[in-house]
Amino acid sequence: MAYNPFSLENKTILVTGASSGIGRAIAIECSKMGATVILSGRNEQRLQETISQMQGKNHKIIVADLTKKEDRDLLIEQSPNLDGLVNNAGLIKTLPFQFIKYADLEEVMSVNFTAPTLISAALVKKKKLNKGSSVVFISSIAGLYGVTAANSMYAASKCAINGFAKNMALDLAGKNIRVNTVNPASVETHIYDEGIFTPEQLEEDTKRYPLKRYGKPEEVAYAAVYLLSDAAAWVTGTNLLIDGGYTLN
Repeated sequence: MAYNPFSLENKTILVTGASSGIGRAIAIECSKMGATVILSGRNEQRLQETISQMQGKNHKIIVADLTKKEDRDLLIEQSPNLDGLVNNAGLIKTLPFQFIKYADLEEVMSVNFTAPTLISAALVKKKKLNKGSSVVFISSIAGLYGVTAANSMYAASKCAINGFAKNMALDLAGKNIRVNTVNPASVETHIYDEGIFTPEQLEEDTKRYPLKRYGKPEEVAYAAVYLLSDAAAWVTGTNLLIDGGYTLN
């Protein structure tokens, strides 16, 4: 076999939010790099669609709504010992801050911050993260590197994840478990099919990027593969920026 420091051969990786978008791309690319992937999401049919695009065998689906404690417990219980964890499941809710209600804030923080932190902690306590394993949070440039209108809840949740990951990295260094975040700018996913923005608005927005385009889900997946692989064995506590040059402006 040709030398490849980014190989995920003989590694078992759990990917949450694997039914679409970035999560689906991460699951697919991990499988191409040789990993056995545990896919989690709320929709079994869409998870099966992800598996149909993956390489290799022995991948497993665990259907779970991560806002529900019983589903998180099920995910922890049914997960095998892991060499990698990708906390990808996320929610965007656009709302001017003065109209935010408690239920809105609770919903966004529950999905984007509370669920991934509790899942990560439970996997450590249950000794299901192997020595030398890697935890990757899919975060965002929101809040940390820049802000956009009516996006304060999402930005707050991602800033919380970035800070949490750094502390988690320090706490788990003694166990040789690495923790990092990937911070993409706008990525071409089905979020943009919902009609919140017109094609003209999106085209105008891409002009703010020196590379003149949004990212692709697989480009975020490549970053996750790097952090999951032994090529990143000396990388922990890092917020990896992937933004097409957006923050250069």
